[in-house]
Amino acid sequence: MALKAIFFDQDGVIIDTERDGHRVAFNQAFREFGYNFQWDVDEYHALLQVGGGKERMKHYLHTKGFGVAVPPGAENDLIKKLHLRKTAIFIELIESGRLPLRPGIHRLMKEAAARGLKLGICTTSDQQAANAIASGILHDIPFAFILAGDVVKKKKPDPEIYLLALQKSGLAPHECLVVEDSSNGIRAAKSAGIPVLATSNPYTEREDLSAADIVVTCLGDFQGEKGLLRKGGRGLNHDGVLTLNQLAGWHQTLGAP
Repeated sequence: MALKAIFFDQDGVIIDTERDGHRVAFNQAFREFGYNFQWDVDEYHALLQVGGGKERMKHYLHTKGFGVAVPPGAENDLIKKLHLRKTAIFIELIESGRLPLRPGIHRLMKEAAARGLKLGICTTSDQQAANAIASGILHDIPFAFILAGDVVKKKKPDPEIYLLALQKSGLAPHECLVVEDSSNGIRAAKSAGIPVLATSNPYTEREDLSAADIVVTCLGDFQGEKGLLRKGGRGLNHDGVLTLNQLAGWHQTLGAP
């Protein structure tokens, strides 16, 4: 079956945003609100197992606290205000150009768009942040849709966002491919019945990504960083750069269920 669509996660797939983007923005927001705690690299990696920024802060508040009492009745409003400020800081980081695209992501998107594939973004990140990336550094990519933030009730690893992507695209799972970077994202896509290409990053390389059909360290660029094939991809003839032609050929070998 021909490949007709690719759905991309955002954070860690399109831009390596988690460690030097979202984490930095969260910490600055905490400082501005007068809190004395900060999320270091290891703490944030553990928190990434909780999908969604607001959910992440609530989990931390309930398990470790913010250092001062937060009345239950004020919790939701506080989390909302913190997240709004964090998102604004994150967008400033994106627009400043301090967070570049991951190797090969723009190339693969351009190849897919040229072949007429439907492209979508499926992320637990805030809609405003996702739009800033799509309309900024990826302004030349014709995304069919951007699904982000609270567009679904259940975050990854629940498959809801990928089931919605299938609905938006009008395609069957075996006609699509998901590009993810985390175990939660892979579980969400696989639960929706969609094949998965995983691109690991400094955070998720420590996670179990074995449920993905293919695992590479990055997509790779011809004139830049090359990726390493960690799992799968029989017949790809991988040489450090994963192209659409390679993926489309491999995808056809999967067949319809």
